[in-house]
Amino acid sequence: MSHPKLVTNEYKLPFIFITSLFFLWGLAHGMLDTLDKHFQQILHLHKWQSSFIQFALYGAYFSMAIPAGIFMKRYGYKKGIVLGLFLFASGALLIAATAGFESFWLFLTCLFLLGCGLATLETAANPYTTKLGPRETAERRINLSQSFNGLAWVLGPLIALYIYNGTSEVEGEKFYSTILPMLVIGLLVLTVAFVFMRLKLPEISEEDEVHAHGFVDTTDEKPTFHIPLKKQPHFVLGVIAQFSYVAAQTGIFSYLINFVTDAGQHPRFDVKLAPYFLSIGFALFMIGRVSGSYLMSLVKPTKLLAFCAGLAAILLPVVSLKLGWVSLISLYSVFLVMSIMFPTIFALAIRDLGPQTKRASSFLVMAVVGGAVFPPLMGLIADNFGMSIGFLAPIPFFAFIAYYALRGHKVIGILKN
Repeated sequence: MSHPKLVTNEYKLPFIFITSLFFLWGLAHGMLDTLDKHFQQILHLHKWQSSFIQFALYGAYFSMAIPAGIFMKRYGYKKGIVLGLFLFASGALLIAATAGFESFWLFLTCLFLLGCGLATLETAANPYTTKLGPRETAERRINLSQSFNGLAWVLGPLIALYIYNGTSEVEGEKFYSTILPMLVIGLLVLTVAFVFMRLKLPEISEEDEVHAHGFVDTTDEKPTFHIPLKKQPHFVLGVIAQFSYVAAQTGIFSYLINFVTDAGQHPRFDVKLAPYFLSIGFALFMIGRVSGSYLMSLVKPTKLLAFCAGLAAILLPVVSLKLGWVSLISLYSVFLVMSIMFPTIFALAIRDLGPQTKRASSFLVMAVVGGAVFPPLMGLIADNFGMSIGFLAPIPFFAFIAYYALRGHKVIGILKN
């Protein structure tokens, strides 16, 4: 018995180029997730205040996802990708250009523009990836692409080391260490945008989307795929699951550095080494993505998702108990099991949506607003009760993801008139 191909021959080159986009936005996320502690130090911010970095970034996803979906519905995926790359580059270059003003709020404004670019790219690239091969391997395909996102997340904190180690205490120069990294990223992304402008990519039509999801018209009448999205439980619950996942992920990513550097923690490490610890976590995250893509060829994606979500909910109380290395290893283990969640939830939520896939993808990208809403709350808990207690807050989110994997993902009545 032959197994379905991961990527069909005619889509191999497009798959490679689209996967490169996952690397670019992973690089941005990996670097930015290290900066909470940096701004806490140089600007004397509370944890909940520094988390406005995530609020600006993920708030941009919420604001831009629907406009990006509308743009791509009218102009196609390729032009959507180019637009996303130009917004991404503009935000990075503006951060570099305005560093001399030493304004946290101006930084957040530029970061919001950068986030609009990332939101546009994800709105395009995630569903595009699921379409570049057989329906049966969609979850594996998006997990493979997302593994390159994980690789970039490993490298991002290492770039942030330059920011940490180059920080000046002189007034008016505290932001200068952000100039070179943002300038290089901005110019790199701008170059990629010009490459995509000249690149020939197949456009995915609504008919292609229908066939990619395995629909076959066995009647003389055209099948009806216009059941409102809000009446399709697997999609609605998928949006909630995606909100839950990104909320939990962003909180855990944002505060790992605080966990290993704050007073009262054991073991406790020098803040100048902190990006290394986040890089280790992202390395485990990447390993989880790669191994998860393989495991899905042996185990149903839904079962694997349920197992990982349940295990994360069990590990977080161990993190909060202050058991030294046991707690730190448990926290790193959460990185490992979280890795397959976003792409798997995404693929399950857009399954069998046919021509509504682009619009549904926009809502799923909007769901990452969980990453804007939750870190300030988690930071407020940590400011008042300690960072260890803060790591209990994501548990309900993982519990809901486990429910979605076990029951909520099931497609009901898509072809009914």
